[in-house]
This record gives sequence, structure tokens and C-alpha cells, in this order.
Amino acid sequence: MQKLVQGLHQFQSQVFASHKDLFERLGKTQAPETLFITCSDSRIDPNLITQTGPGELFILRNVGNLVARYEEHIGSTAAAIEFAVVALKVREIIVCGHSNCGAMQAVLEPESIQDMPAMKAWMAHAKETGRLVRENYGHLEGEARFSATVEENVLVQLENLRTHPSVAAAIERGALRLHGWVYKIQTGEVFAYDAAQAEFVPLAESGVKPLDEAHRSRDLSI
Repeated sequence: MQKLVQGLHQFQSQVFASHKDLFERLGKTQAPETLFITCSDSRIDPNLITQTGPGELFILRNVGNLVARYEEHIGSTAAAIEFAVVALKVREIIVCGHSNCGAMQAVLEPESIQDMPAMKAWMAHAKETGRLVRENYGHLEGEARFSATVEENVLVQLENLRTHPSVAAAIERGALRLHGWVYKIQTGEVFAYDAAQAEFVPLAESGVKPLDEAHRSRDLSI
């Protein structure tokens, strides 16, 4: 706790003090362009890996970066998605899985969460991931099977996103795009799903290009 308190003091005295105008603007409104859905894992920092600042990402985190199908569960995750799309009018949604994910380990080894009833109930939203892995990746073992599970889970959640009425309507209008990413903690690499190749490729090789700095609407970096 002491480390957190010290960090708060440093933020208030150094970071906040030098970015007062930014936080004054953010105190009145927010206009993120991207909803970033990722895992609760402590090793994942969306702003760090994308080098974005306050106000640029609307971040939704939960165990396993899961998105329940709309008809199966109306809760906090569905509310956040709806708010991002309808109220904030985000233009991009990224579902970002990651290496060494404990939730994906639970997909492969359901017995590991038998003593965690809440976790077990939540992971029911990954049952389709488990089915796909069992049916299509029985020939893989170890890290290869784990990586396939992480990737398939991202794709399943993208499909689940499409069942949300607000998302489906925005896609139909051409106002929203969906992206699937996998972040490798140990290397810092990000792989994006390329529909044309039907596989995850290094982000630099995907169709998503870095935003030209000259055309950025604002600089929120800290």
C-alpha cells in the first residue's frame, strides 16, 4: 500500500501538475475512439502497450477478456459495450488476449477452478472456445495448444460481440470495426487477426496502419 500512496503523491505533484489543461478537459468530457477489451491480468497495461494517454481508450477488463453473447448475459460487460458504442460512439473495438493467460489455462484444465464457483460460472462464457480447441486442435500439445486456445478465444469473443444489438447496428452503418489482437507478454509483440489470411500475424503485417502523427486530433501522452 505504501508504494501506491507514494505513487499517488508523485502523480499529483509531478504528472498532474504538468498536465492541468489536459485533466481539466477530461474533467468535462471524454471522447475515446477505441473500446479496448482485455484481461484483468496484472501484467497487461493497455495504455502502456499502445502508448496512449488518459481519454484515448475506453477500457473494459475481465477475466479472460470474455464477451458473453447478448442473449446469455446482460451485465456489466454488456453495459460497458453498449455505452461505448451508443454514448461514446467509439469507432473501433479491440479484443486483446494474451500469452500465459490463467483463464485460458482453465479452459484447457477446467478442474483447476473447481474450488472457485464464481470463476467457474464466468468461464462458462468460454465454453465455445473449449469446444473449438477440443475439436480442432487435438493434435497440438503444450505451448502450441495454449497459443491456439488464446487465439480461438479472441475470435469467439469477436463473434459474441456481433450479437450485441448496438454493435451489430454500428457495423451495419459502417461506423464500427472489430479487431482481434494477441499480446505476448515476454516479447512485447502484438499479433492481429488478418481475415484475408485467416490467421494472426504480426501487427505490422496486418491491415491496421499506425496513425500518422500529423493527423492526430490531440496529444494525450504523458
